[in-house]
Amino acid sequence: MFTTASMRVRANFADNRVLHILVAVYGAVWLAAAIAPFNRFDWFLENLLVFAFAGLLVATYRVFPLSDLSYTLIAVFLSLHAVGAHYTYSESPMGFWLQEAWNLERNHYDRLVHFIFGLFFSYPLREAAGRGTRASGPWLYALSLASVMALSSLYEILEWAIAEIVDPEAAFAFLGTQGDVFDAQKDSGLAAAGAILGLCVIATASKLRARA
Repeated sequence: MFTTASMRVRANFADNRVLHILVAVYGAVWLAAAIAPFNRFDWFLENLLVFAFAGLLVATYRVFPLSDLSYTLIAVFLSLHAVGAHYTYSESPMGFWLQEAWNLERNHYDRLVHFIFGLFFSYPLREAAGRGTRASGPWLYALSLASVMALSSLYEILEWAIAEIVDPEAAFAFLGTQGDVFDAQKDSGLAAAGAILGLCVIATASKLRARA
């Protein structure tokens, strides 16, 4: 059974075929992206936080498992990130296609992924907040939005700190600002916009389910 946040979730990885498929598909995407990336050092930096986040999901699975839908959204986002890490975000082919199709000034693949982060992570963060706190109703939605905004801002700070500490000369490739001095603010803003859209979809789906 494919579980959602409204269902009871148990930690049973051995019998959960959905998680087996997600791990296998994401593992294949990650391995393919790890082969001859455009910039090996940038790929390594991009994956530092992925390693930490994946370790957190594994470490907390038995005591705080999420629904299959949450893990699916997370896996899709991580797959998009793996593609960006392979090409470096500023050199992503999808971003160049969007740039040409919409006559944009820069490669916006990074902006797209930040928006999808907010859109997709609003659901698992709302699920975690709903089961881990006493928040409900509008406060639960507000907490979910705040969580997305906080994580997005934290990522921008860690991205800058890691680039400066590990190799300042390679920082521009990792940060991928493409000359935009407001890149971090725009990325965080798009993540917030994605979260607002995601939470609106959740609220609408909840109302429709209640009326059914």
